[in-house]
Amino acid sequence: MIELFGQHAMPWVVLAGVLGLMLGSFINVVVYRLPVMMQREWQRQCAELHGEEPPAQTPYSLAAPRSACPGCGHGIVWYENIPILSWLFLRGRCSACGAAISLRYPMLEALTGILTAYAAWHFGFSWQAGAAFILIWALVALTFIDLDTYYLPDSITQPLIWLGLLSNLNGLFTPLDSALIGAMAGYLVLWAVYHLFRLVTGKEGMGFGDFKLLAALGAWLGWTMLSLIILLSSLIGALIGIGLIVFAGHNRAKPIPFGPYLALAGLVALFWGKTLIALYLGQ
Repeated sequence: MIELFGQHAMPWVVLAGVLGLMLGSFINVVVYRLPVMMQREWQRQCAELHGEEPPAQTPYSLAAPRSACPGCGHGIVWYENIPILSWLFLRGRCSACGAAISLRYPMLEALTGILTAYAAWHFGFSWQAGAAFILIWALVALTFIDLDTYYLPDSITQPLIWLGLLSNLNGLFTPLDSALIGAMAGYLVLWAVYHLFRLVTGKEGMGFGDFKLLAALGAWLGWTMLSLIILLSSLIGALIGIGLIVFAGHNRAKPIPFGPYLALAGLVALFWGKTLIALYLGQ
C-alpha cells in the first residue's frame, strides 16, 4: 500500500481527487443546510428567552430530510447525485420538472476534487496530506457559506482552531509554539482592526467569524504565515471589491464578505507560503 501510494504516485492522486469530489457533494449540502439549521436554532433560543413555546419545526439536519428538488419536491435518487456526472447527464435540469440546477453545484464539487488531488500530489502519501484535506474541505465550506449568508459558523471555525493545534502537536506543518502564537495572534490582529475601525468610523468593518478563521489558519500554519495571509487576503479583497464597484455596479454600502479572501490566502500559504516568504527574503 505504501509503495503503491508513494509520494506523487498517480493512484494516490486519483483516489484523493475522487474522495474530494464525493466530499464536494457533501459540502454542497453543508453550505445549504447549515445556515438553515443555525437560523432554526436562533429562533428556538429567542422563543425560550421570551418565555414562549419554540416554533413547531420538522426535523432538519445534514442527514434529513433527503435531498429534493426545491421546485417540485422530487426526491434525488442515488444516480442523480453522482458528483459532476449526474449534472452533466441531467443537462443541469431536474429529471421530474425540468427546473434548472445551479451550475455552482458541480463547480464546487470540481473545485474540492481538484484541491484535494493537488494536496495529495503536493504532500504525497502522508499525514500532512490527510490533514490538508480536512483544512481544504473546511475552507471550501466556509467560503461558500460566507458568500451566501455573511456567516462563518462557529461549528466549523472553532473545531478548525483545535484541529490545527492538534495536527501540530508533533509539528506537522509548524512547531506547536508557532501554532499557539498563530492562533492567538490571528484572532487578536483582526480583533484590534475591528475595534479600531469601529472607533474611527462608527461602523463594523468585519464579523467575529473572520477573527476565528484567521486564528484557525494561524493554528494550522503558524504565526510566520499570518503576515502573508493578511497581505494576500487584503490585496485580493481590494482588487475584487474595486472590480465589483467599477464593473458590476456593486453598492458601496453593501458589505463584501472577507472570509473567502482569508480562505484563498490560507490555501496559498498552505501550498506555497514557505516558498513565497523565502523569495521575499531573498533566500
